[in-house]
Amino acid sequence: MMTVSTIPIWVVDIGGSILMIVLSLSCLRLAYDLRRKDRTNVIWTYLLWVCCALTLFAVSRSAGHILKQILIFSGQRGVWDVIRPVSGGLNTFAFIVVASVTLFFQQTWTIYHTIENDRSALQRARDELLYLNQNLENLVAERTRELGHSEKKYRRIFETSRDMILVTAVDGTILDLNPMGRETLVRKATGLEIVGQPFQTFFAQTIDWDNLLREVSSKGFVSNAEVELRHVDGSSFRALVSAGQDRALAEEGEAIHFLVKDIEERRLMEKQMAQADKLASIGEFSAGIAHEINNPLGVILGYTQLLIRREDENSERYTDLKTIEKHVRNCKTIVEDLLNFARSSPTRKDQVHLHDIIDDVIHFIQHHSRKGGLTIQKTYDGTLPPMVLDEKKVKQVFMNLIMNAKHAVGKSGTVRLTTRLLDDPKRAEVEVADDGYGIEKKNLSRIFDPFFTTKPTGEGTGLGLSVSYGIIKKHGGDIHVDSSPGAGTVFTVVLPINGRDT
Repeated sequence: MMTVSTIPIWVVDIGGSILMIVLSLSCLRLAYDLRRKDRTNVIWTYLLWVCCALTLFAVSRSAGHILKQILIFSGQRGVWDVIRPVSGGLNTFAFIVVASVTLFFQQTWTIYHTIENDRSALQRARDELLYLNQNLENLVAERTRELGHSEKKYRRIFETSRDMILVTAVDGTILDLNPMGRETLVRKATGLEIVGQPFQTFFAQTIDWDNLLREVSSKGFVSNAEVELRHVDGSSFRALVSAGQDRALAEEGEAIHFLVKDIEERRLMEKQMAQADKLASIGEFSAGIAHEINNPLGVILGYTQLLIRREDENSERYTDLKTIEKHVRNCKTIVEDLLNFARSSPTRKDQVHLHDIIDDVIHFIQHHSRKGGLTIQKTYDGTLPPMVLDEKKVKQVFMNLIMNAKHAVGKSGTVRLTTRLLDDPKRAEVEVADDGYGIEKKNLSRIFDPFFTTKPTGEGTGLGLSVSYGIIKKHGGDIHVDSSPGAGTVFTVVLPINGRDT
């Protein structure tokens, strides 16, 4: 029987249970509406499942409380005692469902965050792809301009470089060559294709190419290796070669880049400077010796001539004294040549024609020496104007050169004299060439040294070319020789048209 004191408990229990059912169903309805509006939102899905579990728990617990009060009120407590464990089990199962949903959605939340991050990354990638797709043409055009500018810049360096630049395959085949490289190798030859030829064929010594290739293969580069290269016409020149290996040419395989600097002119200049320094030192030394010897020779010559006057020309003593006089005069001639070589006094110049000087020398040689089978050929440049020269000394130069050529060809041969006018600045060039044996390479650097001669003893003093060298230098000109055994000799004299002292 329900008493007055139990009515509030009954009202609260029954009313609270009903209210719990109503509220849980309302929450379930709200969660369902949210989930239906945004099915991709995992939060609303989690909330719907939690509301379902809590509604199950609320209905189970509230129904149990209501059933309990009804049974107690109707006097059937024993039935309740039988049903109570089932109601408790249902409540426990409802709590387990709530806990399971929470644990499940905790893992789901982690996965959801990962998916959201990936989705954000994909969205950014999509935006970038859209940007690239929309601006691809502009980007390609800009990159093309940059590449074109870069290629133009380095192509300009390649084309305008005053040093040889070439690219070869690893076997030495030339793949590319700049204009200066072609000009250096081909020179005056025309119509000759260099690309495709082996670079090693332009090395005078095969071992230089082998050493260069070996060092590039082992180190990847080589710097300033001095080698002797050859032009297409066979003439050689000294060069500094730097090389580096390039493995970036995928379509052509590995390649080697070469930078070649021609140092032949610099080497010749250094050689000439060394020669000039050597001759200057020898000149100073020779001047001292000449002055010391000249005075005693003058005394000997004077006393010899006094003794000759007192002797009968048919006597043996007269013959001996004349022999002494002859050799003393030869010695004085040598001393005079030494003084001419060492003397720095200015030359006495007048306006003369170079062709007249050469003709006078040839006329003298033809009438005062045994010509034999010698042939002298002249090729004069008719545009050569009169020049300011010391006629006597220039005659001495060409006398020495032509006599040396005559001696080189022997009893029969040809001596060719060629003149030409050079421009910028105006200079006259004279070549004295012979078809004799030539000069050994070891002697070329010494031919202008005083007292150096290849003639037999008694046939030359070795001062002719030394004195000639000094005369030409004092005129502001230059003299050099080109010769090799079996190919004859060519002496080239270059003189300024207007003349000047140095």
